[in-house]
Amino acid sequence: MAESINITSLNKEILAGSKVALAKGITLIESNKAEHRAMADELINSILPYSGKSLRIGITGVPGVGKSTFIEALGLDLIEKHNKKVAVLAIDPSSSISGGSILGDKTRMNILSQKQEAFIRPSPSRGFLGGVANHTRESIVLCEAAGFEYVLVETVGVGQSEIAVASMVDVFVLLMLPGAGDELQGIKRGIMEMADIVIINKAEGALLDKAKEAAKNYQMALHFFPEKNNKWITRVVLASALKREGIDKTISTLEKFRTENTDNGSIQTTRIHQNLSSFNQFVQGMVGLVIQEQKALFELKNELESKIKIGEINPYDAASILVNKLKAIIKIT
Repeated sequence: MAESINITSLNKEILAGSKVALAKGITLIESNKAEHRAMADELINSILPYSGKSLRIGITGVPGVGKSTFIEALGLDLIEKHNKKVAVLAIDPSSSISGGSILGDKTRMNILSQKQEAFIRPSPSRGFLGGVANHTRESIVLCEAAGFEYVLVETVGVGQSEIAVASMVDVFVLLMLPGAGDELQGIKRGIMEMADIVIINKAEGALLDKAKEAAKNYQMALHFFPEKNNKWITRVVLASALKREGIDKTISTLEKFRTENTDNGSIQTTRIHQNLSSFNQFVQGMVGLVIQEQKALFELKNELESKIKIGEINPYDAASILVNKLKAIIKIT
């Protein structure tokens, strides 16, 4: 990427719906370079007034559930049957050793990726909380400004990624497989509690009866969970992404969620809380950058990490030493 970017031109192109400009904008906000961060901040600030109009949908699921197939089917129906524009932010797992990323979602969503009304952006997680890309929130803002009415955020489905994604979307969708026995026991209760819509995918052929039984079991289990603050009752929907069945029902349930939670103000309240959470995360991230950029702090951090490894100091005391050094540099008592 060029070191100097005309933010005014990039802004206009994104607002005009250019997917090329949108991709450039996301690449800019994902950059770790200090000079790019300043330009990214300028871009986000200029774009913010034009964002916020999409339905932000988080999608997660157990391994093998067919997330990419389901997302493609959902995206195609929204485009072909409802004349909507759909953005997919697929957060890929990064290698803990090399930092590399699979970035295979465009291949898995081949048909959807060819649609002019679709934008698919695979982004490496770089080890950020639960596998969620550090600047996904900002990517959502850019997609909305570019005119995408539905923004789908796919989790990597591991660790705390579900919690992280739920903290940046309006509605959280959990995909499950037919057969609720072991799965119902194995799925984390917290994830089930977060789910606004549970989709039993692969409800087809010989699995249809199992899917129907699973739907009953999940719906029954959901009755024992605490009532959501927005009073929304989690729905269970049968679907076959492969046959593109149950997608209309999924869309109508998403729209029912949007209508109810817009009317009662829950979506607006949720986004306010999400912005506060985002603020705190960015503050932590920026403090981390200060430590990286200040030579004295960076060297002290490395020294303390070495002492922690050999048991010479405990993590709490090490953190206190680093923070006190930071205070001294900025002259805070």
